[in-house]
Amino acid sequence: MDTDVVIVGAGLAGLRCAGRLRELGQEVLVLEAADEVGGRVRTDLVDGFRCDRGFQVLNPAYPAVRDWVDLAALDQQPFRAGVLVRTEDRLATLADPAREPGLLTATLRSGLLRPLELAALARWAARVLVDPRGVMRSTDTDLNTSLDAAGARGPIRRAVLEPFMAGVLADSHGLSSANFTKLLIRMFALGRPGLPADGMSALPRQLAAPLGDRVRLAERVLGVRADDRSAGGASAERSGEVSVRSESGTIRARAVVVATDPVTAGALAPIPAPAMKGLITWWFEAPEAPTAEALLAIDGRRRAGHFQGSPGPVWNTAVVSNAAPTYAPPGRHLVQATTLLDRPDGDAPEDAVRRHVGEILGCDTSGWQVVVRHRIDGALPAVPPPLRPRSEISLGHGLFVCGDHRDTASIQGALVSGNRTAEAVARFLQSPPSPTRVAP
Repeated sequence: MDTDVVIVGAGLAGLRCAGRLRELGQEVLVLEAADEVGGRVRTDLVDGFRCDRGFQVLNPAYPAVRDWVDLAALDQQPFRAGVLVRTEDRLATLADPAREPGLLTATLRSGLLRPLELAALARWAARVLVDPRGVMRSTDTDLNTSLDAAGARGPIRRAVLEPFMAGVLADSHGLSSANFTKLLIRMFALGRPGLPADGMSALPRQLAAPLGDRVRLAERVLGVRADDRSAGGASAERSGEVSVRSESGTIRARAVVVATDPVTAGALAPIPAPAMKGLITWWFEAPEAPTAEALLAIDGRRRAGHFQGSPGPVWNTAVVSNAAPTYAPPGRHLVQATTLLDRPDGDAPEDAVRRHVGEILGCDTSGWQVVVRHRIDGALPAVPPPLRPRSEISLGHGLFVCGDHRDTASIQGALVSGNRTAEAVARFLQSPPSPTRVAP
């Protein structure tokens, strides 16, 4: 036996799984096909700019982040608790008055507040603030249907909630789980998301650091076999050995965890690959910052309700260097813009993206330069109703699978999945083998 456990994939789930197994006394080996850890959480350094692959933020309110991540070491740079909203006649500000009292006057003058709609949305979201587990177990439907049933039909829904959550979920049609959306809203209400000083890739690097040379990069896995058969064996009996075939040879272990992206996991293990949501993130250098605010900006101009009729391809934009100065060289400005691949204009050309960002922020973008463009076809798993917060992780014969597609499509879900898979693997390794059956 070469090691106790082989983990295929060094994303957040795989790294947390490996770290927890080491804490539980197991010997692990992590194989990663890419040249750096992180999976879908990566940062490119381009001409002095830090550009994450897909606009991502780290929310310190996630319980898994609080428990297993050293936030102080990441030197978090937070965004403000609010959004800029492009309406027909202004760039309005809507912020949490409790956390952003300085933006209260601007919020009251936004023209977006309607008492009846505020009351309807408060009723809609109230339970998740006090009983999130109860919401996870409750009857679920899609976001559109849920908001209709709550009687929320005003400008906060149309101009703020729908476009904001479309960017978070990479779902411009409002068909994602309403219960999952409520859980995300709870986290935004409790935390102040931000960016590590060294980029989002600092998070997986921190998780990988204690593993040292037990992480092998540029090691592509070609196949997994359990109990001398395909990993798809129907029986869940214990096996004495699982093997992983990589480009450099075969590695034998007592257990294997497939912790790759969901599509690759479906090719290596007998699980269906989930539907994935895609997006494109553009990163621009701007000669001047179009706003001084460290706020996400969205286009609240809807033409036909229910996420339809967006006036352009961009679903959110932000002057990232306002919130995270370390993302740009001194005196320079970095702006991100995100489009969604579930729409015909999701792969819009640069001039259309720059034009729409200019409309949202009310600025001239003709002098902006592209730093880098990231297309991520599999940015995150789709989350249709009903919400399934946990899927099976043990596939039998010492084969396990983890990732945000087995829990929830979030950093929280990835870390929780890795942790619970590690504990399931440890129980498997510590339990006595099944007695050998002898044919009569």
